[in-house]
Amino acid sequence: MSTLRVEGVTVRFGEVTAVDDVSLVVEPGVTGLIGPNGAGKTTLFDVISGLRKPSSGRVTLDDADITSLGPHQRSRLGVARTFQRLEVFGSLTVWENVLVALESRRRPAKLAQELLERVGIAEFAGNQADTVPTGAARLLELARALATDPVLLLLDEPSSGLDRAETDAFGSLLQELSAEGRSVVLVEHDMDLVMGYCDHVHVLNLGRLLVSGTPDVVRAHEGVREAYLG
Repeated sequence: MSTLRVEGVTVRFGEVTAVDDVSLVVEPGVTGLIGPNGAGKTTLFDVISGLRKPSSGRVTLDDADITSLGPHQRSRLGVARTFQRLEVFGSLTVWENVLVALESRRRPAKLAQELLERVGIAEFAGNQADTVPTGAARLLELARALATDPVLLLLDEPSSGLDRAETDAFGSLLQELSAEGRSVVLVEHDMDLVMGYCDHVHVLNLGRLLVSGTPDVVRAHEGVREAYLG
């Protein structure tokens, strides 16, 4: 079980402050990161995954400072991420996409089919990845991330393209993953998914942390309720 800590992270782009002195803790379980467009969610994900260095502050994983480590180094420590824009190998089959991730960790090829079955897209195993529906491609990204056996899983808009039944099944899968001791963080606009399946929620607004707490605490917060939940 791993604990992620973001401590006083600020990210500036010239005169614009995209993330402003954000501190939060992510422990094993399912954690939601919500807020309006432009709140700084994806930028914060970039910092956590190593794609962007913060202007100030630091990131630790199990008390080890990983702020200066690049994405590949963090991946070796068990950090995996999916992206808002689909990042699959379009010319490979769905099965081959997962196999590539397994081989990067020297894990058995037989796990590819098991992972596709677990995320619910085994029927597309032989299909070229750029021909499958958007929802299936999202789940392929998840299967590929799981192939690295992560301790920290960062998911950016993972339910995009899923219907309601698929989203509920996805939420149940996230809870299964957390029960295995993984820390799962999702940036998500589907409030039913966030409030129904997350153990903890952080809300960003204009780059700052507005509130953190259980779904009930966040739902009851006046600013959150007015701005995001209606």
